[in-house]
Amino acid sequence: MERCRIRLLVFLAIVWALAATAAPARAGETISLTVDATKTQQKLLRAHLAMPVNPGPLTLYYPKWIPGEHGPDGPISNLTGLKFEAGGKTIAWQRDLLDVFTFHLEIPAGVSRLEAQYDYIEPAGGSATDKLLVLEWNEVVLYPAGIPAEQLMYDAKLLMPDGWKFGTPLPVAKESGNQVSFKPISLDMLVDSPVITGEYYRAIDLTPKGEPIHHEIDMVADSEAALNMSPAIQKEMTNLVAESGKLFGARHYRDYHFLLTLSDHVAHFGLEHHESNDSRLPERALLLPDAGMALGGLLAHEFVHSWNGKFRRPADLTVAYYEEPMKTDLLWGYEGLTDFLGPMLAARSGLWTQDEYHEHLASIAAALGPGRPGRTWRPLLDTASGVSGLSFGRGGWLSWRRGADYYDEGDLLWLEVATVIHRESHGQKSIDDFCQAFHGGANNGPEVKTYTFDELVGALNAVAPFDWAGFLHERLDSMSANAPVGGIENGGWKVVFNGEPAKSQGRRGGPGDVYSIGLQLGSDGTVSDAIVGSPAFEAGISSGMKVIGVNGRVYTHDLLEDAIKAAKDSSQPITLLVVVDDYFQTSTVNYHGGDRYPHLVRDDAKPDDLDEIIKPRAASE
Repeated sequence: MERCRIRLLVFLAIVWALAATAAPARAGETISLTVDATKTQQKLLRAHLAMPVNPGPLTLYYPKWIPGEHGPDGPISNLTGLKFEAGGKTIAWQRDLLDVFTFHLEIPAGVSRLEAQYDYIEPAGGSATDKLLVLEWNEVVLYPAGIPAEQLMYDAKLLMPDGWKFGTPLPVAKESGNQVSFKPISLDMLVDSPVITGEYYRAIDLTPKGEPIHHEIDMVADSEAALNMSPAIQKEMTNLVAESGKLFGARHYRDYHFLLTLSDHVAHFGLEHHESNDSRLPERALLLPDAGMALGGLLAHEFVHSWNGKFRRPADLTVAYYEEPMKTDLLWGYEGLTDFLGPMLAARSGLWTQDEYHEHLASIAAALGPGRPGRTWRPLLDTASGVSGLSFGRGGWLSWRRGADYYDEGDLLWLEVATVIHRESHGQKSIDDFCQAFHGGANNGPEVKTYTFDELVGALNAVAPFDWAGFLHERLDSMSANAPVGGIENGGWKVVFNGEPAKSQGRRGGPGDVYSIGLQLGSDGTVSDAIVGSPAFEAGISSGMKVIGVNGRVYTHDLLEDAIKAAKDSSQPITLLVVVDDYFQTSTVNYHGGDRYPHLVRDDAKPDDLDEIIKPRAASE
């Protein structure tokens, strides 16, 4: 019976596949998409789609594998109110039994145009507030099977609340009141071109003198005051654009828009696009003393992705349409190299100081050494290969599970690559030479040039001959407990721990009490992680518990810090009162090493090649 059932499912899958290509939208004709965002305050987007069709079976997709997110996480559960109509009659639809992102319809004879109405519910804390919206087109689009995304043309229109303004890399055809119509564009470029819109909006030109291609930052915020970017930060952002030109020697876009959303009520992250980036920070991020650190850590990374990830992209991460699975094993190149180049450019542009760059590297090295015992069972390569199907790091235990370490460990990997290029070429070549060779070429606008592991190795060998394949395999497959600090040490520096707090908290936050007793704590004492093998873990504490007492007093973080300091000169352990579910637990932490913070210190026996890497290039000419 089971074998018959499997055969039936295979047969149905073939039938549906044939049906999908039997009556797609007519090739070469434009699909109309109108998004009504006037109910943004209610967290509701209303979409109307109209497409040319032929009679017969039709399959439509909702995007599943989202570029830059590296997984099948299209927000299908937020698509609601779906109705189809043709020739004045309702057209029934059926969701595919094996894929919830797929819809099947039967187009009646004599019908040449199908219309769809549906809503998209903006999740709380997602992309909309009372004053602004970030529109990612993949959330509001349907598309027909059988035609690659780059061959499907869309005529998109956006309706905004009265008085709102917008920023986007999309070419505009017409503006009228609260409506904007965009020029017809392929589906892959539409999905790659978000729109930010809001009541409080500001655009600043970031084009360096003599640069022929326009660059700007478009900002929306929950208050007008939040848009007050200082002249110093504007200059450093302009420097970032100039330094990127020196690093890569080419651009692969018509113009570029940094899209920045400033709000405490949206998800905070960055997502790369070819001619823009969707970046979100807290509302008052530009008003804080460390504004450059925040912008350099996020916007520089997403900007680099225009070359590394969008233009040069692993072949297995380049698919024809959004239902096709991606293979993610080269994310250490896609994200890891970007994670190295972004901070490097942040330092070259002045958004980061030398000390901030040093503290950034020290924090990564510490997190991957004593802070990441999961490296002893799960190599770097697997953190990339498993990202699309594993939720490692969620629910605590990050130190043992590991998460998206292809970012941080990839950063150190590519720093070592940079120092090896310098060494093997006897100082004649640098990581800049590799970037110009690998990411350069004519500017034909947004395009994709794929690569494989072997082609990446070949490109490195063309710059500096070396056993790059062996080097990379060794780093990717390593299960050493020690952090991969070869690049730091080759660059003339060492990682040390001492009792002096970091001057900056680093892009990913401070170490807290991780490197002393081995606890990562929330502001209320909740344990987000207890490093496996650390004193706190050996005392019986793990993720999800809550520390409520320190040495007989009600917990505060200051009291815990005081206890760690006092234990250094005492034989008495630190006593923590912990809540485990509905139970109290007294944990005795035997630790007497005092505060431990990671830092970089110079190794005077070697040249300072690390600081040479982050010296400005554009300003020197």
